[in-house]
Amino acid sequence: MSALDHPGIRKVAAALSEAGHHEAANGIRVLADAVRTAAAAAEAVGVPVGAIANSLVFAAVQDGVASPLLVLTSGAHRADTGKLAVLAGADSIERATPAFVREHTGQVIGGVSPVGHPAPIMTFVDVALERYEVVWAAAGHPHAVYPTTYAGLLDLTGGTPAEVARSEVAR
Repeated sequence: MSALDHPGIRKVAAALSEAGHHEAANGIRVLADAVRTAAAAAEAVGVPVGAIANSLVFAAVQDGVASPLLVLTSGAHRADTGKLAVLAGADSIERATPAFVREHTGQVIGGVSPVGHPAPIMTFVDVALERYEVVWAAAGHPHAVYPTTYAGLLDLTGGTPAEVARSEVAR
């Protein structure tokens, strides 16, 4: 079985194709090693870390009820949960458990794609990704990525452009 035959990757490829993003679907790359971090993904595909679209799933909590929130952020910085709470109209933004991520995306942490989820998820797309001609996103498996654009991410996810980064990233 080819790595492209993995169910998670097939689902993402189908979602990309169904959305008319055939170049992205055909550009899925299966890498030798897992790329669970933006730095690893950037190194594997030979791009700046900022050109990696991290798919971060959070639990947006409102009145005690947690809903999934997908944030596609540049790999060059971290998401600000305070900003996200305001943007999402939530009481708080919590770190999602692996089970919560899998339940709402059908994918595992480290391989969460912007697409291919069981149901639409509220999504914010980091405006910092706009400065890159090509951005790379996970393709439903920790070993798989695909090329797209900032506009492509907005189109694919129905996401809202947003400033999601912390003002200063601690290193």
